[in-house]
Amino acid sequence: MKFEKILSSFVLSVMLIPIAQGQFTDRGRFMLGSAVGFATNSSKTSLANAAESEPKNTQWNISPSIGYFLFNNLTLGIGLDYTSSSETRAGEDKTKDADLLFGPFARYYFPFGDKAIFLQSNFGFGNSADNLTVDGAKQNINTNILAVGVGPGFTIFSNDGIGIEALVKYNYARSKFDIDLAGVKTTTTTKTNQIALSLGIQVYFAGLKR
Repeated sequence: MKFEKILSSFVLSVMLIPIAQGQFTDRGRFMLGSAVGFATNSSKTSLANAAESEPKNTQWNISPSIGYFLFNNLTLGIGLDYTSSSETRAGEDKTKDADLLFGPFARYYFPFGDKAIFLQSNFGFGNSADNLTVDGAKQNINTNILAVGVGPGFTIFSNDGIGIEALVKYNYARSKFDIDLAGVKTTTTTKTNQIALSLGIQVYFAGLKR
């Protein structure tokens, strides 16, 4: 049992050894971290057989991710995006919502010295469930969400393999759900355009060698 603990501790420490020399973005490296962002946006909601509305939305999000450098300066990975938002419509009370998206991302670095400019794109999909009161009746609403984002960023590397970064990204999201209005099934579609700023921290480390 003691040997197994020592062996597992050694393997974990090797995987998490920061890169002491060379580029942090070389092929075969890993990247692990998270970012926190804040944004405000306006949306256009189309309700079948009804007038369009333009609610205002304020949100914050946290997005942990892990990536692998398939080539020098190019990393591919998987990320989660948890978003909490509050929405205000004209003549209505503020509503709150939380969504969880999951999907792949790609990032390409342009390093110079201990800094780098990068370009990131990501795709996310998910589902959220909410309880909504419509015409005095409670309904369970399941919303399907698709999101795409792209934008530039800037990071500063430290000697121990940690990067502090800022990312400005354009996000496009489309959500769709059905509600029952007086016995008539109605589809609601929301399209959102957003410019978001996020700050994050990434740890760059080497993988296990043969």
